Amino acid sequence: MSLGSRESMTAGLPVRTKLNHKQSGKVYLVGAGPGDPGLMTLKGKTLLECADVVVYDALVSPPILAMVNPQAEKINAGKRRGAHSILQADTTQLLMARAQTHPVVVRLKGGDPFVFGRGGEEMADLVQAGIDVEVIPGITAGVAAPAYAGIPITHRNYSSSVTFVTGHEAAGKYRPDINWRAIAQGSETIVIYMGVHNMPHIVDQLLTAGLSPQTPVALVRWGARPEQEELIGSLETIVAQMEATAFKAPAIAVIGAVVDLHSLLSGCRPQVV
Repeated sequence: MSLGSRESMTAGLPVRTKLNHKQSGKVYLVGAGPGDPGLMTLKGKTLLECADVVVYDALVSPPILAMVNPQAEKINAGKRRGAHSILQADTTQLLMARAQTHPVVVRLKGGDPFVFGRGGEEMADLVQAGIDVEVIPGITAGVAAPAYAGIPITHRNYSSSVTFVTGHEAAGKYRPDINWRAIAQGSETIVIYMGVHNMPHIVDQLLTAGLSPQTPVALVRWGARPEQEELIGSLETIVAQMEATAFKAPAIAVIGAVVDLHSLLSGCRPQVV
């Protein structure tokens, strides 16, 4: 795929048309899924194979990165707690700059770009800058990681509602804190992203909100990857278990009665290459 042409998608295949000097390339916000390369969407995979530039996050797995066009420029823009490779504002500026000189720019995000992935922020900035942009959804870790652990987040006999919530809030956000009481009282299953570091506070908030100390809890680390592991406990025990096992991020937390299905269903997990 050569510089100086523009990509469009027809029947899932790339079609190239020439750019003139007034045109810029297009940025695709692509969800890489939770780690298993088999969960990457066909459209996302096609774009990786056609990309001129790929700006990727820390949680994108090596097998997904192996799908990238060998001639593409690959840029690590990963953000992990206390170790940001590139600041968010700089990432957006990078995408804008690369779109001026390259026809196909992929912003590759773990999971889904619009589920706690800052995809909405990046898309808004690109649109306001006059850059053509499209989102390609991916399978979010809050669904896939519990599934690979044998935990269905809804079940007719256990839970008819589920809430996805971030356990790591940004400074200066639209409101000062999460209403854990409302979440505890309004949902039978709670799925928490990026909550490992704040788990003591989260547990305290949920207990204060009235959840039973015996409420089941599962932490799923490196979901949908070969190294996936689970820590199963309750609101009463999970913090001590984390300390005893030195359990670290990245992990999804699942809170609710559906966690009890783990003992029955975890042996059915898919094989991850």
